[in-house]
Amino acid sequence: MIFALPFPNIGPDIVSFDLFGFTLALRWYAMAYIVGILIAWGMAARAVRTLSLWHDAAPASAEQIGDLITWVIIGIILGGRLGFVLFYEPAYYFANPAQIPMIWQGGMAFHGGFLGVVIAAYLYCRSQGIPMLKMADVMAYTTPPALFLGRVANFINAELWGRPTDAPWGVIFPGAAAQNCEGPLGFVGTLCARHPSQLYEALLEGALLGAVLIYLAYRRGLFTRPGAALGIFLAGYGVARFFVEFFRQADAQFITPANPQGWVLQAGGIGVSMGQLLSLPMIIIGLAVLIRAIRRAPA
Repeated sequence: MIFALPFPNIGPDIVSFDLFGFTLALRWYAMAYIVGILIAWGMAARAVRTLSLWHDAAPASAEQIGDLITWVIIGIILGGRLGFVLFYEPAYYFANPAQIPMIWQGGMAFHGGFLGVVIAAYLYCRSQGIPMLKMADVMAYTTPPALFLGRVANFINAELWGRPTDAPWGVIFPGAAAQNCEGPLGFVGTLCARHPSQLYEALLEGALLGAVLIYLAYRRGLFTRPGAALGIFLAGYGVARFFVEFFRQADAQFITPANPQGWVLQAGGIGVSMGQLLSLPMIIIGLAVLIRAIRRAPA
């Protein structure tokens, strides 16, 4: 390999300052959550106000969308943290339960956050008499921008990087762990280049999937078939994540000398990662929901 991209000189903090002996910082990852939720709120409010998108009536009012955002935030935080604890490092956190609430130290899982949002939205919609499938469509439609921002923040934080590569767009991520490459693949002199898998996910899960949903909603009557937007989102995210996992470095706890790929299930020399295993149900459920929505007459 003769070329690789240096990691941009961007720190994880947007701004930081000391106050009474404590260092307070606004981080890119936190800003991604905040801006992503605000964008989703605005997109959802506009969608329910645009009556032409619906055959009969929108599932909720703009005021109810605002109330739902609070429930969603709680679901993201609790679900994302508990998902990371249970799916990725259960042994460590069960041995150190006091660290489970310490979300400022990092450790959030998308699949856990997704389940948290599903539960929170279900409870809110049930309490308000809101049609759940229509609201699920709205929430699915508004999620990709937040995914895009979150993955870009992962890149800025130099975390969740990819496997070693000799592609000319490989990135030399900082840190001993990122530079711990084995074999010739990925080396530029004495440095290791890796796939910027965070940006792959940002483009597929965020930009591409989001563009498809917006186009279908405003040009093809997506919301007139309840469940269609939800099915496209679930299947689209699942396929994108499954694909990117081929380029993404597995979590350290799954990598052993006998299992350098970090597979959680393997047979006959092939296997699947934890991210792929968790994405398979999303693909299956998403396709089933989408097929049912297509077969159903428009609402």
